[in-house]
Amino acid sequence: MFPTKILLATDGSPEAARAARAVVELAEKTGSELHVVHVAPMPSIHAVPERAAYAPEATFQEVRGIAEHEGQKILDEQARKIEEADGKVAESHLRVGRSDEEIVGLAEEIGAGLVVLGNRGYGPLRRVLMGSVSDSVVRHAHCPVLVVRPRGWQERGILDGRILLAIDGSEEASAAARVATELAKSTGSELHVTFGMPTEPEMPYPHPLAGERWDRSLEQAEQDARTFVEKQAERIEAENEVTARAHLRLGRPDQEIVRLGEELDAGLIVMGSRGLGGVRRALMGSVSDSVVRHAHSSVLVIRGEDRG
Repeated sequence: MFPTKILLATDGSPEAARAARAVVELAEKTGSELHVVHVAPMPSIHAVPERAAYAPEATFQEVRGIAEHEGQKILDEQARKIEEADGKVAESHLRVGRSDEEIVGLAEEIGAGLVVLGNRGYGPLRRVLMGSVSDSVVRHAHCPVLVVRPRGWQERGILDGRILLAIDGSEEASAAARVATELAKSTGSELHVTFGMPTEPEMPYPHPLAGERWDRSLEQAEQDARTFVEKQAERIEAENEVTARAHLRLGRPDQEIVRLGEELDAGLIVMGSRGLGGVRRALMGSVSDSVVRHAHSSVLVIRGEDRG
């Protein structure tokens, strides 16, 4: 994956500042090219006070001009801060409109290999009730997306310490494994590999032997799952000269990944996400969506190809 073009999306917030620090570190350690984008929202037509006494509405060009002027100030300030932190900005981009749409479109336009965004640490209820720019970009970007979360920045960056790789045997998880391994090698981070095995039975109708049969099948499934994750960790170690520790978790995969990330105090979680078509993305959640919303650490999502 690296080196690549990294697109940092910034809005001037503290969350964006954390993402910028992560990007400077990541670009330096991977030899990647850094691009920065700020998407200015279109303000209300009533945001032109000098025209209020003469006309009921400002023109579209005037409104857009206000957005561009304010947006350019934010973009220039963020680029300056990155360079003060010894980062190098290859190109700055100003867009006007909906943040998620403009970020996804620009990433494809410039051929970005990674999009990086900051994310506010909302409480559980607010995370359930609302979407976010980061949710939408993770779902729709053509390339991997790194969502930088608040926790841990007082002590260290996302690439210091431990990287947690979540696998499930899919092609997307294999791609995530390659990226996580590459990052672990280039940064000297510990790599932890986990597989979350669901344990809830799905029985369509009552049956006198259903419980007993389920217990037997669960025991065998747990044994197979443990063998699977341990072999994956062993293969990563043998092929890449990194230390990889295996963890089998039983329960809902998204919840177990988040919990293990906290237990390990991981700076970064890396996982794959299937490239579902637009309708399916709208109608269903996913493990990666849930982990991005609830993890305390930063999350790197590796996308698969779109499937209708």
